[in-house]
Amino acid sequence: MAKEGADMIEETEHMIETNLGKETENMVSPADAKEMRAVILSGFGGLNKLRVTRKTMPEPQEGEVKIRVKACGLNFLDLMVRQGNIDNPPKPPLVPGFECSGIVESMGENTMGFEVRDRVIAFVNYNAWAEVVCTPVDFVYKMPEEMTFPEAAAFSLNFVAAYMMLFEVANLREGMSVLVHSAGGGVGQAVAQLCCTVPSVTVFGIASCFKHAAIRDSVTHLFDRNGDYVQEVKKISPEGVDIVLDCLCGENTGKGLGLLKPLGTYILYGASNMVTGETKSFFSFAKSWWQVEKVNPIKLYEENKVIAGFSLLNLLFKQGRCNHVKTVMDKLLSLYNQKKIKPVVDSLWALEEVKEAMQRIHDRGNIGKLILDMEKTPTPLMASDSTETSEAGEEEEEPEGDNDNKERMPFIQ
Repeated sequence: MAKEGADMIEETEHMIETNLGKETENMVSPADAKEMRAVILSGFGGLNKLRVTRKTMPEPQEGEVKIRVKACGLNFLDLMVRQGNIDNPPKPPLVPGFECSGIVESMGENTMGFEVRDRVIAFVNYNAWAEVVCTPVDFVYKMPEEMTFPEAAAFSLNFVAAYMMLFEVANLREGMSVLVHSAGGGVGQAVAQLCCTVPSVTVFGIASCFKHAAIRDSVTHLFDRNGDYVQEVKKISPEGVDIVLDCLCGENTGKGLGLLKPLGTYILYGASNMVTGETKSFFSFAKSWWQVEKVNPIKLYEENKVIAGFSLLNLLFKQGRCNHVKTVMDKLLSLYNQKKIKPVVDSLWALEEVKEAMQRIHDRGNIGKLILDMEKTPTPLMASDSTETSEAGEEEEEPEGDNDNKERMPFIQ
């Protein structure tokens, strides 16, 4: 019996050692794990819904390009996504972001046109705010040699949207006039530059007063967004303007339609007036909707006016016009190489500073594009600067038990 018991103990010990050995073989050390940093939106709401964490690195599927991201762009649309202020948003948790620049690391099967180490610009259907992205080859474009990664990340959405609205929707031609809201933003500055490529185009820019000194030379006439810009424009051009580009909506829709000349085109490409506080506001949505002048098709017919909408992301990801967009991108890159256009970069932010960058967009403080720079080291904030504040400047109430975590930076998990 004693011998049988000893044999059983020895056999059990051998089994344990064997299983442990197999488990050790199957374990992947942290150094070998293919992980990356990424911004995660855990749910729709305020800045506290954003976190930088580590997640599994994606691998390219057939027809996709894997890109090591160097820079990615922030847009007002990203703020609306965070709040859940868009139609049919994907279910969180998700990685935000729609555009980036970087270096090709690998490609999936049947992927042609690129090589490893190519410097590229890319559109991404979410997931751009990460160290590595995979996106279909149709949404990837080679960068000009002289273009920097931050410039590339500031280029794609802004300039493609501006070009298509001006030249393909509104048919901008010599001698015409354009009114653009948010003239100091990324799209506004792209519009101003593209208008300069056509002779004798008059640009009326609408922007906050504190931006005027920085952007005055980029437009023909500049007015305060809080003033009576309609009357100011009519003093200069009594007949109105040929094109209105509106990213605000609300009461500005009626004003824009009223400013159009016969055969003029009003284009709505955003609705930032719906964003007031840090989180989604039903009141702001209802107010913006209520202030929109109800469009009467008979009135449009009688006044010879055109009203249009434009969404580049829907055009790309829902309506399958990637070949059309590629043609536009080729024209824009040619203009860049001729030094006729150049992206305006407002500021660079570390991935861990995404909350601060997003707050700057919310405050409408940027001139040009905000960029998340993957290689930038985050700057720790002073404790006095880390308290969350509302748009009115009052401190937001913190949940109980969160008083030890008031600092917004750093916030890697």
